[in-house]
Amino acid sequence: MYRKLCKSKIHGVIVTKKNIEYNGSIGIDVKLLNESGIIPNEMVLVVNTNTGARFETYTIPEKSGSGTVSLRGGAARLGETGDKLIIISYGYFEDIEIKSFKPKIIFINGKNRIVKNK
Repeated sequence: MYRKLCKSKIHGVIVTKKNIEYNGSIGIDVKLLNESGIIPNEMVLVVNTNTGARFETYTIPEKSGSGTVSLRGGAARLGETGDKLIIISYGYFEDIEIKSFKPKIIFINGKNRIVKNK
């Protein structure tokens, strides 16, 4: 049996821009993607802690070190610049893998810089 678990999490990023005229997705600084283990085009659950909105979309890399987190397309209607987000990716694991698996979690400050890895 496979179980769906949190594989990676980026906790506390701030939306820096939005673009409603895009097909949809969330752009994330590639440095944050790399540190979290989330890859471009990976499906993620986005939680807006300001509004409570939750939505699923895919990731697009933004310039490394830029701190950019952009809501695009329909996702842009679910948050505003300055909103704080939690971005979660999932993986499917067999019971035997679960015993040794630890999710990759990074915590972010108000400038979208990593303050702690877990």
